[in-house]
Amino acid sequence: MKSPSPKDLLTIGELAHETGASLRSIRHYDEHGLLASARAGNGYRLFPVAAITQVRQVQRLIGAGFSIAEIRSFPGCMLMVEGAAACPETAPLQHARLAAIERQMADLERRRNRLRSMLAEAAPPEPVAASRRLRKSKT
Repeated sequence: MKSPSPKDLLTIGELAHETGASLRSIRHYDEHGLLASARAGNGYRLFPVAAITQVRQVQRLIGAGFSIAEIRSFPGCMLMVEGAAACPETAPLQHARLAAIERQMADLERRRNRLRSMLAEAAPPEPVAASRRLRKSKT
């Protein structure tokens, strides 16, 4: 297999510019095996052009709530072409995560409704209504 020529490789700065990811994030992805980098003679990390797609896919999966460890367990997701609708390997975990979020949302809605009820019960009487009651009690 032919190794990429230097013009086919990106520095970490170029990769960050192309993807909008921070240098720190790219180093983190690389250190956790989500990207494949090589070292130049000067010690700089060099990435293949395909790393642009890989970084975007990692960002997309992180944005969906996946951890780095979970993403590492789905190596096929890293090979998907740009714009792929969803990574099929993650579907079972996505369904489970969605169900958990829906349960949390239902619980939060119940809590919100309870708080609204408590506030309504504890609310002081409106000034107009209170003054009317006061006038009625004097007569």
